[in-house]
Formats: sequence, C-alpha cells, structure tokens
Amino acid sequence: MDWILLAKAVILGIVEGVTEFLPVSSTGHLIVASSLLGFDGNGAKTFNVVIQFGAILAVCWEYRARIVSVIRGLFTDVDARRFALNVVIATIPAIVLGVLLEAQIKRVLFAPVPVAFALVMGGIVILWVQSRERSRDAVPARVASLEQLRPLDALKVGCAQCCALIPGVSRSGSTIIGAMLLGVERRVATEFSFFLAIPIIVGATFYEVVRHGHGAFASAVDVFTVGTVAAFVSAFICVRWLLRYLASHDFTVFAWYRIAFGMLVLIIGYSGDMEWRI
Repeated sequence: MDWILLAKAVILGIVEGVTEFLPVSSTGHLIVASSLLGFDGNGAKTFNVVIQFGAILAVCWEYRARIVSVIRGLFTDVDARRFALNVVIATIPAIVLGVLLEAQIKRVLFAPVPVAFALVMGGIVILWVQSRERSRDAVPARVASLEQLRPLDALKVGCAQCCALIPGVSRSGSTIIGAMLLGVERRVATEFSFFLAIPIIVGATFYEVVRHGHGAFASAVDVFTVGTVAAFVSAFICVRWLLRYLASHDFTVFAWYRIAFGMLVLIIGYSGDMEWRI
C-alpha cells in the first residue's frame, strides 16, 4: 500500500469537499493542488472527477428529507413536480455543452494559469454583484423560496451554470450569482445550486468512469475510496457551515479570496519559482 499516495488522496478529497459548494471553484483548486502534489496524468483527472461524488453524497444526506419528499410527490404534489422540472431544465444546458466541449476544455484550460485568470475574473464579478445588492437602488429579491422559482428562471440559471465549464469559474458560484442577478434570494440561490449539483456531478462521475476511468479505478480502488470519503466528510461540514454563514454574511469574503489566490498562482506561475503545467 502506497501511504504517500493515500495521503495525497485525502488532501485532494478535503480540497474537493471544502470547495465544491463554495463559490471558489473546486475544479480550479483541484488542478492547482494536484499540480503542487505531483498528482497528474489521465488517472488523476479521473480521480478529481470521481471524488466529487463524495461531496454530492453529503448534500444528498443533508437534504435527504426534501429529496424523499420530492420523489414521493412527483405524481401527487404540484410543487414537487415543479421543483423536479426546474432541476431538469437547469441541468440540460450544462450537459449539452459539456458533452460537446469536454475534450477542448480539458486540453486547453485544465492548467493552473488559466484557472488563476478565471478565479480573479470570477472574484471581480462577485464583488460587482454584491455591491449591486447593497446599493440604494437594489430591488428586493422576488424569489424567496424554491417553490417560487419558475421554469424560465431555472433555464436562465442553467445557462449561467454553463460558465462553470471553464475551470476556475466555479459551478456553485456561477449558479448562485446567476440566480441572484435574476432576483433570487441569496440563501435560496445557494440551496438551488446544491440541488443542481446532484444530477451534474453524478452524471459527470459515471460518464468519466465509463468513458475514461474504469481501468484507473479498478487498479486504485483504495485511492479512489479514500478520496471520496474525505470529500464526503469535508463537504458535509462545509455545507452546514455555509448555510449558517449566509444567515448574516454575503459572498464578499469569497470574492477577495478568489482574487488573492488567483493572483498568487499567477505570480508563482510566471516567476519561475515553481513549474506549473501550463
């Protein structure tokens, strides 16, 4: 058993779990962390996708009552059907573009420096949106619960989610900020982002394993398992913390973190002190 490799899997699992549902880009952090740890290659890319399954299991467990309620009410409850339809509608754009552009994105953008640019730009956008929300002319949120979300709103949020196909943008960040720009209350936007992650991440995990990773997975079950468990535990803690945090805070701190982290990566990348995979 390679204990060093398992330790790397734990670290990457924690990075995934902590960053998956924050607007800071889990994929971007995994690319940078993998590069720092020397954890690269096709097997590593598959690993970074598969451990997201652990993070999404944490959301499923946290919202298990809501999920079960929706499933039970699909044929009897109008609100349950509308909610399920909204999730499906919002998921379609990212799936279509993801399948069409997967190879090009991985070839060109899966490297620390492009991720750093995306982190900085995303941080600037979040600061702008939060400033707009705090301004005197800010319009009160018109969607104060998941039940008030319309199918057209869901489609627009799904289109915003497509921005996250660029590593470093952040899936949660693009959906949350996109929803807020549409007039969705911050906590509701965050919860909808959680639910949107379920079909996207589950689908991406199985797609990656079937198409690219069955060999890597079979030869390193222990590494994949350890990383997935670490992602589950850290994501579960992070989701609960984030919901409490949003009761009295906005996303400004995450925006400044994105900018600072992105600038650090750029400085290191162009200083020559460390060789990034560019």
